[in-house]
Amino acid sequence: MRGTNQSSVSEFLLLGLSRQPQQQQLLFLLFLSMYLATVLGNLLLILAVSTDPRLHTPMYFFLGNLSFVDVCFSSTTTPKMLANHVLGSQTISFSGCLTQMYFLFVFADMDNFLLAVMAYDRFVAVCHSLHYTTKMTHWLCALLVAGSWGVASLYALLHTLLVARLSFCADNTIPHFFCDVTPLLKLSCSDTHLNEMMILIAAGPIMITPFICILASYVLIACAVPRVPSTKGRWKAFSTCGSHLAVVFLFYGTIISLYFSSLGIQNSL
Repeated sequence: MRGTNQSSVSEFLLLGLSRQPQQQQLLFLLFLSMYLATVLGNLLLILAVSTDPRLHTPMYFFLGNLSFVDVCFSSTTTPKMLANHVLGSQTISFSGCLTQMYFLFVFADMDNFLLAVMAYDRFVAVCHSLHYTTKMTHWLCALLVAGSWGVASLYALLHTLLVARLSFCADNTIPHFFCDVTPLLKLSCSDTHLNEMMILIAAGPIMITPFICILASYVLIACAVPRVPSTKGRWKAFSTCGSHLAVVFLFYGTIISLYFSSLGIQNSL
């Protein structure tokens, strides 16, 4: 991945979420328990979806893919952070940093795309229930997931290659526990204009389009639910959509909190 990069920096320092020993110990236990719970819970869900024929529906197909992506997303950063704490190290190699950033982009974008696909699935199920099986075919479901993987991988590769061409001279401190494109651009002593331009051009549609898709789907669902004749039908629509909405808020809330905590650490330096 390094290519023709002439960087004099061979590794970066990840500051983590706190520099206080007591807080670090607490955060280590918190992240370890959350990571184990995330991996175990998602693996059990994948096992249930793959073994129970009653769950071989589009909704659970997307949910199984989302669980797999969540396991991969958590495993991209958390094990490295936990290992650094145990070993008393804060370093990550240059190539390791680029690799971590690539997979972070892939899995974060996949989460985003799958949430949009699941919102569309719920829209079809509620607003076009009579035609649900003919619209949400196995071929379409596979195409939506495969297309999401393709776009996410290409987008991640684009930014990783653009960062790999940069030079890093003296400062190698990243104010977080993982490698991300924004702090790397701030550390670079090269011209980052092309990277920033591509973030504006590509990142906007990649992040905003799925969010608009989710928003539009739920606006249409909210308009359609009151027209459902039975109370049981309305409750079923709200219950199936409610669980997906909780995941949406959790995903976007986590992304926002991570970046705010990163800014807080950077301002304290």
